[in-house]
Amino acid sequence: MTATIFLIRHAAHVELGRVLSGRRRDVALSREGLDQAQIVGDLLGVEPLAAVYASPRERAYYTARAIAEPHELKVVVDDRLDELDFGDWTGRGFSELEGDPLWTEWNERRGSARPPNGEGMAEAVDRVTAALAELAVEHEGATIACVSHCDIIRGVIAHYLGLPLENMLRFDVDPASVSRLALGDWGARIMTVNERLYQ
Repeated sequence: MTATIFLIRHAAHVELGRVLSGRRRDVALSREGLDQAQIVGDLLGVEPLAAVYASPRERAYYTARAIAEPHELKVVVDDRLDELDFGDWTGRGFSELEGDPLWTEWNERRGSARPPNGEGMAEAVDRVTAALAELAVEHEGATIACVSHCDIIRGVIAHYLGLPLENMLRFDVDPASVSRLALGDWGARIMTVNERLYQ
């Protein structure tokens, strides 16, 4: 049997493009993000969602809530869907990180580099794919939504496509985008990547 999993990046937040928010709490959705979440929630209202899971970050939870409401579902917070732990880089501006040799190495060698005092990309992918495998068994034959974060979803997609993590930056996962995954005991198939339903 197979489960269909919608991998959804949280909608735009107030620090988007300026700050590496990471696992900081209380990073709220921006006005644009609230609109994105509502539109995606409305459009996914026609899908037969059996459950909605979210990272514990506020920006993911509120995106997930907009998706769950049309189905009268409660959001289940799953820590395994959390953002990558960026360690010492958490909360730093992208302009500040530019020129840092460790930041350059991180963006060139995602499979082996790691943020200082943070989590390696491969570790994060192992964490999330293990969670998705469990959820696929639990929701055999059903469709579920998992709201997570950009690099997490990129890493998961790269993993299931058999791409080295060094190549995960070659495709985009935009705010409030949907990527569709079929997952079963036979393996996995990526059905769509980075659907921008709100445009």
